[in-house]
Amino acid sequence: MKILQVVSCRGWSSDAYWATRMCSELDRTGHEATLVCRRGTEERVISRARAEGVKRIETLSLRSGLRPWADLDDIRSLRARLESADIVHVHRGKEHWLAALANRLRARPTPLVRTRHIVQPLQPHALNRWLYGHATDLMITVSEAIARQCRAAGLVSPHRVIALPGGADGERFQPASDSTALRQRLGIDEEAAVIGVLSGFRVMKGHGLVVEAATRLASERRPFHLVFAGQGPFEAAIRQAVEKAGLSERVSFLGFVQDTAGLLAALDIALYAPLESDGMSRALFEYLAAGRAVVASRVGVAAEVLTDGRDALLVPGGDAPELAAAMARLLERPTLRAELGQAAARLAHGRLTGARVAERLVEHYRGLLAG
Repeated sequence: MKILQVVSCRGWSSDAYWATRMCSELDRTGHEATLVCRRGTEERVISRARAEGVKRIETLSLRSGLRPWADLDDIRSLRARLESADIVHVHRGKEHWLAALANRLRARPTPLVRTRHIVQPLQPHALNRWLYGHATDLMITVSEAIARQCRAAGLVSPHRVIALPGGADGERFQPASDSTALRQRLGIDEEAAVIGVLSGFRVMKGHGLVVEAATRLASERRPFHLVFAGQGPFEAAIRQAVEKAGLSERVSFLGFVQDTAGLLAALDIALYAPLESDGMSRALFEYLAAGRAVVASRVGVAAEVLTDGRDALLVPGGDAPELAAAMARLLERPTLRAELGQAAARLAHGRLTGARVAERLVEHYRGLLAG
């Protein structure tokens, strides 16, 4: 099949990653997937997509908001591209409308698929009734919670809404353990377990909650070292919180990490602590594929795919005492860490890698073409 994955993100996001991952996985299985990106995002999106293995990348204007002349040019370009495409798969409202309108200009429309990445209710107004109810052939969501929202809006027949959680690169993220280099670089004692958070610094991601839980562990004199990997506007506030809590010697800020697979191999415990559902949760799936012992907030997709005590330890979102207690439990029991890590890897590689998601996606594509 020939598939267009169209994403209008101005920066690297879960939407862009999911579209990129699917393009790469579809190519691996013999399909021809093209990623269509917003013009001018070479550094922020396109270069990252190439690094993830995408072979065919094209651009459109995809400018935010209503831009009549640029939008007309994009519609014309999409109409021409759709002549040779079997499926067009879009990820945000901008490209969704453009693809739907381009399809209206064709005698035989190309099946149109939309992925919803965010927990935000659809508004059941007349324009959306046409866009989702008539112009869209299939809705994909990255969690069952988002799928329920789409069905509840009444815009799409329930059988045309499919949840496909997962998406980690199963070839890149494999169970492995090697903390030597990180420990030497950061001066971490051999007796201290390495606890990690891979996430952009935003309030909803729960970094402040992690600092509060770490403060509790430090007061109990438990041996650990906490590493934060990522960037974002909330980083300065978290640095101040760490200093105020007296945790500076126990916490390291790594910034953007290119080799995330290598970093995960160095972690004894991985934390996923958002205060509320954040959609796809790329880091969570990478933790699992890498075979880490995970403590996760019981929100969004984590609550859907994980079983407490079997694949991970689940705690209520926003509850620092419970998060600290789960971390303490893993610090005390290395055998439990190993058991959870093994179970996490089995779950991820069996159901939640990008390859597994792409397999199910192809089945749905074929169903649309057969229909």
